[in-house]
Amino acid sequence: MRKVFASLAIVCTLSSCAEMQQVIDQLPQGTNGVLSQAEIGNGLKEALNNGITKQVSKLTATDGFFKNQAVKILLPEELQKVDTKLRQIGLSSLADDGLKMINRAAEDAVKEATPIFVDAVKQMTFTDAKNILMGADNSATSYLQNTTSSALYTKFNPVIKNSFAKVGADKIWNQIITKYNSIPLVKKVNPDLTDYTTNKAMEGVFKMIAVEEKDIRNNLSSRTSDLLKKVFALQDLK
Repeated sequence: MRKVFASLAIVCTLSSCAEMQQVIDQLPQGTNGVLSQAEIGNGLKEALNNGITKQVSKLTATDGFFKNQAVKILLPEELQKVDTKLRQIGLSSLADDGLKMINRAAEDAVKEATPIFVDAVKQMTFTDAKNILMGADNSATSYLQNTTSSALYTKFNPVIKNSFAKVGADKIWNQIITKYNSIPLVKKVNPDLTDYTTNKAMEGVFKMIAVEEKDIRNNLSSRTSDLLKKVFALQDLK
């Protein structure tokens, strides 16, 4: 353990992040107690897995989106006038049901996310891990976003579409839009909410992972294993 801290002390004397990164590049593969490249990679993977386990799982629960103001899905901008108008004419309950169904669909879809994230974490290289460690507070989240967005969309979209049908959201929205379009002098709307909800669900997932990442980076008490403490001690010195 002394050698680990000795290595960190050496890093403390460096004059720039670039020089510190050179030290990380030259770390041996786990010899003589020095923090190795493998340990750095495993530490970053652990941090990402923590975000997936702690935060993404919360979104899959009932009201995981609907009662979480940070990620609650509201109507798209062009439909907010529908919500406002319905409430003005005493149909708040119908408007609330419409919002709830959108968020329920997102909660269903996010259940498909974990295997995709786990696969992306497994494929992380040391270069990926090094760049994440030396990067911004959301670098790990950005890595996941860059490597999983396409797969997530492909998984989420049909789930959301089916969820709308399963819980009757399509019928509720038909009611809402029909009722809105019957109001005199309003501009008629006929939106397809599946794509919108898919993208908002993905946005919510990455937002919650970023919360966990920032917590691990900035709060020592959130580094719940020896490996996280060792790896993020390097980040603290940048």
